Amino acid sequence: MTERFSAREAVALVSDDFSELRAPMRHFKPDGPISWEGYDDSRARAGDRTGEVESAVCGTATIGDTPAVLIVFEFGFLGGSLGERTGDRLEAAYFHAREHRLPVVSLVATGGSRMQEGMLALTQLQRVARQSALTREAGLAQIAVACDPATGGGWATLGAGADVTLALPGAQLGFAGSRVRPPGADPSAYTAEAQLAAGAVDAVVPTAELRETLALWLRLLTRPSAEAEAGAKAEAGAKAEAAPVPPGPVQPAPVPPALGALDLPATGWEAVQRARSPQRPRAAAYLDAYFTRRATISGDRCGGTDDGMLCGFGLAHDGGSIRSIAYAAQCGTPTRPAGYRTAARLIRLAGRLGIPVLTLVDTPGAANDAEAERQGVGAAIADLFAAVATARTPVTTLVIGEGGSGGALALAAHGNTWATPDSYFSVIAPELAAAILKRAPEQVRSTADQLRVRPQDLLQLGVVRGIAQAP
Repeated sequence: MTERFSAREAVALVSDDFSELRAPMRHFKPDGPISWEGYDDSRARAGDRTGEVESAVCGTATIGDTPAVLIVFEFGFLGGSLGERTGDRLEAAYFHAREHRLPVVSLVATGGSRMQEGMLALTQLQRVARQSALTREAGLAQIAVACDPATGGGWATLGAGADVTLALPGAQLGFAGSRVRPPGADPSAYTAEAQLAAGAVDAVVPTAELRETLALWLRLLTRPSAEAEAGAKAEAGAKAEAAPVPPGPVQPAPVPPALGALDLPATGWEAVQRARSPQRPRAAAYLDAYFTRRATISGDRCGGTDDGMLCGFGLAHDGGSIRSIAYAAQCGTPTRPAGYRTAARLIRLAGRLGIPVLTLVDTPGAANDAEAERQGVGAAIADLFAAVATARTPVTTLVIGEGGSGGALALAAHGNTWATPDSYFSVIAPELAAAILKRAPEQVRSTADQLRVRPQDLLQLGVVRGIAQAP
């Protein structure tokens, strides 16, 4: 079990300049809205014990160098449970965030909805969900940190509903709290580490690294939209002061330079062999060369992860400036359904926040085993095709290795795909094409030539815009 912190201790972990927002305080009749006997006494004892008047503390804070709205739960106040007054505070915090164009960071430590307020407490989840949705539509980032414990409706709205979800090591994490789980339930399934493995959490962050990690994420997710708005406002002139100005156009991510071979393959089969070579630079090498710093998102929020699809946001040099760019990169393995869903999640998040996307294609194709079919690989690929096709911000694609059929094409931008000299793209693998055509094994090489899979063939056919050059 991880260490538990009071709300004020949690604030001190991430910021030194917290300023609490004025909180509405609705009047309750004796023992609350449903006259739960002893409720007034329970709240009084909770206040004496914690020094708080409710289970959530809300305010503004600077984390790193980014101002944000901070929502922090006090678990010592009736288990951090949500009641009507908690809902009032959270709603006011979200309203302040939208009014002042600030991201929202939530440190979630809650056992769920407050029983002493009955269904009125449960309906606070609808209020929170609405405020979160409105903030998302406004293009503002939401980051949650699951502290100990993070369960019930608080987890299902503020935690699991955030754009990026982090967790402290060993934290109890899940929709079901420890006292309502089925008899015999494996307690290890309700941990931060288990939720990370299941694709519900992006990272488990040691307490000592939390401030720096949040500062990086806020830098990655907030500065691009702020800069775009500032640029549009400057172009609009004095009239911009009287009314909000929509963000200016987002420029595409620059094409990464080729890191491997620079000469072009003579034959289709040579292109295939070069792309399959273990010595060829892979996605991690391209990402390390492209970004000065980066942070990963993990998981499809549907129970799965795929180590063969790297997704996240990074800081990259573009001309004379450094800006945030989202990335989704295949690692040369068959892509699992969770990989496609995570990439679609990334592209939609980048679109909401005004951040361009870079995708790196490198896969022999989609995973086609029985488990992949049970996990909905076809639907996952379809969803990624849709996410790329409807992306709100530009998508730049570089094929860095194998481009195997629709499992690779789903990640590629129409009209803005490039290729490295040691890559290929094909409607199907040459070996499979030969098998379907009932050709002898020795005809695989000539089949590769017929398919016209070389980078220069792809350029001539108009499939790619260009061939990446040396740095």
